[in-house]
Amino acid sequence: MLETNVKYSIEIIVSENDTAIAHKSGGLPVYATPAMIGLMEAAAYNLLKQEEYNFDSVGTEINVKHNRACLVGTKVTAEATVTNVNGNWVNFNVTAYDQKGEIGNGTHTRYIIDAEKFLNKLK
Repeated sequence: MLETNVKYSIEIIVSENDTAIAHKSGGLPVYATPAMIGLMEAAAYNLLKQEEYNFDSVGTEINVKHNRACLVGTKVTAEATVTNVNGNWVNFNVTAYDQKGEIGNGTHTRYIIDAEKFLNKLK
């Protein structure tokens, strides 16, 4: 059973592919906001995919602030913490940080699905 306060973290080393230039979201070689958001979503998604839960899910909402830039080569960690479970809806606090501290934070919502049924509805 999924409970509140469960945490999961994921880390990367920022590469050229993670920059604002690569994401076309800016003109500087710094960690892109879309890349940070993707890492935050990955932390939440992977929390739900852990062996003890093995839930498929889709992201439905994200509200994030990117507070500080970092450069290529920086290790960035994103952490997702379950704050509420209401049926198939799961809410998270998400945070990203590097060795200097927090670089972004916010909230994220995912909906637990049956992947096959979900995909069939889209056909």
